[in-house]
Amino acid sequence: MANQKPKYREDENIVENNELNIWEALIPVFALVTMLAYNVYVFGDDALSGSNQFILLLGAAVAAIVGFRNKVSYKQMMAEVAENVKSTTGSLLILLMVGALAGTWLVSGIIPAMIYYGLQILNPTIFLAASVIICAIISIATGSSWTTSATVGIALIGIGSALGISLGMTAGAVLSGAYFGDKLSPLSDTTNLAPAMAGGELFDHIKYMLWTTVPTIIITLLAFTIIGLNLDTSGEADIDSMLASIDASFNISGWLFIVPLVVIVLIVKKTPPLAALLIGTLMGALFALIFQPEVVAGITGAKELDFQSGYKGILKAITVNTIIPTDNDTLSDLFSAKGMAGMLGTIWLIVCAMVFGGVMDGIGALSRITKGLLSMAKTTFSLFASTVGSCLALNVTASDQYLAIVVPGKMFSKAYADRGLAPENLSRTLEDSGTVTSVLIPWNTCGAYHSGVLGVSVSEYFIYAIFNWLSPIMTLIFAAFSIKIKQLVSKDG
Repeated sequence: MANQKPKYREDENIVENNELNIWEALIPVFALVTMLAYNVYVFGDDALSGSNQFILLLGAAVAAIVGFRNKVSYKQMMAEVAENVKSTTGSLLILLMVGALAGTWLVSGIIPAMIYYGLQILNPTIFLAASVIICAIISIATGSSWTTSATVGIALIGIGSALGISLGMTAGAVLSGAYFGDKLSPLSDTTNLAPAMAGGELFDHIKYMLWTTVPTIIITLLAFTIIGLNLDTSGEADIDSMLASIDASFNISGWLFIVPLVVIVLIVKKTPPLAALLIGTLMGALFALIFQPEVVAGITGAKELDFQSGYKGILKAITVNTIIPTDNDTLSDLFSAKGMAGMLGTIWLIVCAMVFGGVMDGIGALSRITKGLLSMAKTTFSLFASTVGSCLALNVTASDQYLAIVVPGKMFSKAYADRGLAPENLSRTLEDSGTVTSVLIPWNTCGAYHSGVLGVSVSEYFIYAIFNWLSPIMTLIFAAFSIKIKQLVSKDG
């Protein structure tokens, strides 16, 4: 995920606390999971509206109590919280900018154009598998699952909804393709971070990842193809009326695709994502004024576009909820964007998650949990399994995929070397279980981001994010049967 991770994250010190035992380290985890489970039971989908955020703070309070009992100062815990929150600065700003971009891309007709042409090309049978492939290509090109979700992902959600396909299925296909591309792109920061932590080389790491990643994506594509062949949708019959409604509401033109192409090229050229998204937002605003003057004026209630109504309409699209009315109920639901304000709930969730993760790190719980898993690694398979378990545990407790790579990477690198295993084994396992599973945790930065951007809860897309949950299983299968377990070259060799 190329979201401009602060460089210090890979070099940060991992807090250790010899006073803390494994059961004490796990108390906050058990407390958090129990409280979240009950909270979701009570509030359902509304849990992310605020109650889950407070539960994360309660989990942090439990961790702090454990820390106080084990001689950890309040100052140290707050220092780690500050570092955690600081590390998400880029992510939070990107979220705001994605909200702004979605708003201008709606009123400019870019997203409606994607849906318009997509409805004519993609039918329900091939739609899900095609979505995986499209997102994989974009993500390899940009090195960013975040950019993929914020651009083609939003459009594919709209097309899928118009075709009568469940939002969870479409989001799962989008994320499966996005994370496949993210893992294999040399532009991705996690793809660079994993070999750096394991002591390997970037392109050796990418080459070695193909062994587990390719079978996983093939199974994913087969699964979505089978699902597509068995879909019972009502979308096909309504396509003509939807196309007519889009034509009536927007001026659809192929020229609108210049904007997303420019954004993708900027990301490929390693332009900072914030700058690329800002340019995409401003270009969307300009194209809105050129191609959709009636739409922009209509947002403000004006009869025709002038400077004031244009200014007000664009700023409303960027900052607050915008709905473009149509004569089709399905499209009326699709043609809405929440702007920057719509991202505030996700930002709130991420900040609270970073507080919990920061306290857990500050009291030494993250290090203790990882060491506990490492101590169970008596065989090669158990070493791989412990790495997978550690990455999953860090994604749940630290709420950050970078820590899910950095902490196990630092802790396990010597153990792999002592077993005569090449660093590619560790870096591949870190990616297979740390990078891709982050999106499956609602309060993880990645889960919160993609859920917020796509407008689909993690619980809805979890089972359909096949590539993401299958990846750690695949790496364990390879370890269990000793398939492509690379050995270190002996000194004598």
